[in-house]
Amino acid sequence: MGALAKYQNSALERIISHGKGRELLQKRENLNLKENSRRVNHVDLSGNFSLDVDLALKYGYESPTAFNRAFQNIHGVTPKMARKQGVSLKAYPRIVFQIAIKGDVEMNYRIEKLESFKVIGVKKRFLMSMEDAFIQVPQFWQETVQSGVVPDILALLEDPSNGLLGVSTCMNGEDFYYYIAVRSTKDTPANMEEYIVPKGTWAIFECVGAMPKAIQDLQKRIVTEWLPTSGYEYADAPDIEVYFAGD
Repeated sequence: MGALAKYQNSALERIISHGKGRELLQKRENLNLKENSRRVNHVDLSGNFSLDVDLALKYGYESPTAFNRAFQNIHGVTPKMARKQGVSLKAYPRIVFQIAIKGDVEMNYRIEKLESFKVIGVKKRFLMSMEDAFIQVPQFWQETVQSGVVPDILALLEDPSNGLLGVSTCMNGEDFYYYIAVRSTKDTPANMEEYIVPKGTWAIFECVGAMPKAIQDLQKRIVTEWLPTSGYEYADAPDIEVYFAGD
């Protein structure tokens, strides 16, 4: 799908997760399992292990164990139990892309080319779920503030105009690390982590409003409204939020 849409898979994951609210890989797995739950009613699974192998391979799983585990995670029953009459299963509708009229609210941005630079701070791993990340990342900010480490991070800041950063890295479609950090050339303290932001061309957007809603709304608009008509492609690079005092 990424090749057809002319996007890298990791970029397509981010676009669809923002626009649809469900990650593409999870949606694809749900659709595969829904199709199998229909077919499994016509297959005699009792006493014939090779059928489990055939089903697992047909629907993209490496083994019957992986297939059965995934099937049970979705439906709450094994494929063999699903064959029985009266067993409740889940169905997921076919994914549909719809055109909506948007873009009536202006977005202020500029394009800049930046050299590579280092950020230093604290990090936490999250699963690639925008729905969950919009809840868990603000909690990480709160935990970090309460831990008392933010003043230590800010002490590494060499240029106040660079602000306090929120950096989302490792966009592989499965998980990512989120850094609360500052741009700095200083040595990295033992209780912190560093990350090298690669050289690249950046679209820099203005965001005004109460956090975290303002930044979350902007992130959705960037990938669903601005990016498709911008002439740019989403690079396999981090997203960076820059925070200053006030709104």
